[in-house]
Amino acid sequence: MKFDLHTHHVRCGHADGTIEDYILAGIDAGLSVIGISDHSPYFFHQEDQPWPGIAMARSDFANYVNEVLRLKEKYAGRIEVLLGMESDYFADHAEAYREAYKGVPFDYLIGSVHQVSGVSIFNRNRWKNLDEAAHINEKKSYYELIKRSAQSGMFDILGHIDAMKGYYPAFSDIPAHEYIDVTLRTIADCGVSIEINTSGSTKDVGGWYPSDAILERALHFGVDVTFGSDAHMPGRVGDEWELVAKRLKEIGFKHWVFYRQRKQVVVPL
Repeated sequence: MKFDLHTHHVRCGHADGTIEDYILAGIDAGLSVIGISDHSPYFFHQEDQPWPGIAMARSDFANYVNEVLRLKEKYAGRIEVLLGMESDYFADHAEAYREAYKGVPFDYLIGSVHQVSGVSIFNRNRWKNLDEAAHINEKKSYYELIKRSAQSGMFDILGHIDAMKGYYPAFSDIPAHEYIDVTLRTIADCGVSIEINTSGSTKDVGGWYPSDAILERALHFGVDVTFGSDAHMPGRVGDEWELVAKRLKEIGFKHWVFYRQRKQVVVPL
């Protein structure tokens, strides 16, 4: 069974295509299941849409949910459409997001850390003029937030857990492995999965999130995995799914998972 749980669309302001375009691309790619998971609004912000090029307006959230539910019905029997969202995790504002999601019939929520100390994880400039200790502290802070996102109980999946390397490939070499292990143990204890996200191939680092080394440690600690292309254009839906499945088998995984009505569905590899 082929699935992709991480897709975006035009509402977020930095993706191309409508939700229906991604569903049709999923059908063309041979998917049985496609999850729609656009970026969450900034629910804590006083403005309706403070950053139009990053996330949808808060006032458009209900329209997003209703459109996915309508298309879920329209395409039933051709492809299973799941209602998801890639939700920012801001430790100081978690309750605003928790409140916004109450009563919404999500199939799953992806929790992603996109900022550390108020700076985007993709900002190359954050690394300038930092000594080794400061590099380690940045990495530690990142994984502390990911750990806390798992402990929040809000999410089914954690998104791209080493995406900080996207525009700074040297991130992977920063010696902070013990923090990653603590985070992976916590993720396993909390029953949350991590995604293999193939959008790293569109960044400077190339390849996927997370690295093979992290996936090997995830298997060791009993962390479940899922798949997300993180497509921001319909042509990337399901991108490299077969290669990821092959690599997971080589590492030693026996299955991966997706979610329906917040319940885990196990798919053999």
